[in-house]
Amino acid sequence: MTSLNEPSPDTTPDPASNTAPDTSSEDAPDSTPGTSSVSTPDAESGAGTQLSALAAARIAVGVLVDGGVQHVVVSPGSRSAPMAYALAEASAEGRVELLVRIDERSAGFTALGLALATGSPAAVLTTSGTAVGNLMPAVMEANHAAVPLVVLSADRPDELRGTGANQTTVQPDLFGEQVRFAVDIPAGTDPRRAIQTGLSAATGAFPDLPPGPVQLNLAFRDPLVPSPGEELPPATERPRYRIGTEPLIMSLPPASTELPERRTVILAGHDAGPVAEAFARAHGLPLLAEPSSNARFGPNAVGPYRLLLEHFGPGADMPIERVVLFGRPTLSRPVAALLARADVQAALYQPVPVAWYEPGRRTELPLENLADLADFAGRGAAEWLDTWLLAGSAAQHALDGILSAEALASGPAVGSLVWKHTRGQLLLGSSNGIRDVDLAGLPAPEPAAAVYANRGLAGIDGTLSTATGIAIGGRQETTVLLGDVTFLHDVGGLLLGSGEEQPQLRIVVLNDSGGAIFDLLEHGTVREAGTYGDAVERLFGTPHTVDIAALATAYGVGHCSVSTTAALAEALKQPIEGRSIVEVRTDRSSLRALHTRIKEAVAAAVGGVLAR
Repeated sequence: MTSLNEPSPDTTPDPASNTAPDTSSEDAPDSTPGTSSVSTPDAESGAGTQLSALAAARIAVGVLVDGGVQHVVVSPGSRSAPMAYALAEASAEGRVELLVRIDERSAGFTALGLALATGSPAAVLTTSGTAVGNLMPAVMEANHAAVPLVVLSADRPDELRGTGANQTTVQPDLFGEQVRFAVDIPAGTDPRRAIQTGLSAATGAFPDLPPGPVQLNLAFRDPLVPSPGEELPPATERPRYRIGTEPLIMSLPPASTELPERRTVILAGHDAGPVAEAFARAHGLPLLAEPSSNARFGPNAVGPYRLLLEHFGPGADMPIERVVLFGRPTLSRPVAALLARADVQAALYQPVPVAWYEPGRRTELPLENLADLADFAGRGAAEWLDTWLLAGSAAQHALDGILSAEALASGPAVGSLVWKHTRGQLLLGSSNGIRDVDLAGLPAPEPAAAVYANRGLAGIDGTLSTATGIAIGGRQETTVLLGDVTFLHDVGGLLLGSGEEQPQLRIVVLNDSGGAIFDLLEHGTVREAGTYGDAVERLFGTPHTVDIAALATAYGVGHCSVSTTAALAEALKQPIEGRSIVEVRTDRSSLRALHTRIKEAVAAAVGGVLAR
């Protein structure tokens, strides 16, 4: 990914600094008393030869706040202390909201969630050393998902680098191509220009560069604490505004009757937005929308579309001719196969630069405006849309019949119920959860929740922390659906320190004691053949016996356990108050067979409709 790299600002060497290596603890001073950099009387304004650490930090915080940063997630550490104190002052004055997380990986994903919910750049502050490296997963996700995540990595001054000083490593450009901008800000220098440039890069202000993460590596020299006599300003309550994250509906004028009739489908991938639904409705075309597209609603939306694609293939009576792609498709192989078909022309709506692919690496024709897209898509004949809707209705009815015949909960049943009952905000974890909703979630006439998912790299990292950030940033009730492995991967994200803001968050954990998604892939066939013994179960299934109720108690989170669809539906109807876990116990050993029955029932139902 293209990034900007700024050289370190020119500075005047500090003749008083001590260049002896620091081989003591993290809290040890950089130099002997009387030899550290000195703040001049006009240091707070950035003038003078050298700024004190706290003066530089105060300038940095001011620029961040003025640049739109509303939230900063702080992980404790000594080298980052000047920024922590400056942020504490800004927080007391009501200029910024602080969250504290002891785990930097959790802190990074919490900031990611805050940025997703608010649309504003969110920052995460760490001390030096391994603390910075723990942010890599969140930075990678932010890169590919175009999220404005600002990394504030504290560092040792130049004279201590390379000397073996404690917690000192090569931090500048640590994230490489994963960030849009990286700068090393030497100790004692004015950070204004570098931070302003970083915020511009993070928010997509540069041409041909999408929003995304940036790294501001801030070196600080002792003293790292306020001077004697300094104190926090009087507390001022920060006005709290809730960002409007309600799902949106758009309207477009009906397609011109002069456009040719074409057998086009609208494919809405992750982050497509409501424009995809509006375009499909205006052109009379079937809408195939992933859950995190925020376009899975309206009269043209087809629910279990991925099971229908084979019925509109090259040998069908009505084969698909063209595909218009909004957003990023990530969930299913049938969709990937559709986009790879040589007989199908495809266009990608791309009005702004995107972060998820490199130019020239995809086969779809990129189009920047809806007029060109309309010319490509044409308009749907009445029988084209009607056939899709009838097939979709038959498929949904067959699927629902299979699920309702079983009282015990299954992944698709859980996905269907969560999709039906969630209001406010919904985060769908990677792996099976989001695919269960994609398969079984019935499109509604209007959207009921703003939907999020970490589909930049589709990892299971930091899902609970991301959900917490989304809930706090959006200031409304939030539900997260995730599997037990995803839950355990980020169980530390449940840890909130005393006094930290408690989100309104319902955590639905589909607990089948391992990784069920691999049974639905080729590995399931290997397991059934028995040729590798228990290797598939051990290496891919990763079975466990973790007591999730005990974990909930340890972290002070409410918990209930259900195993039937009726009990789950009742639990989802309850109001969200604080944090709670709804653990859904299921058996993954029968999941592969369930999906086979669903596919067979849908094929029979759709075949009957298309044969008429």
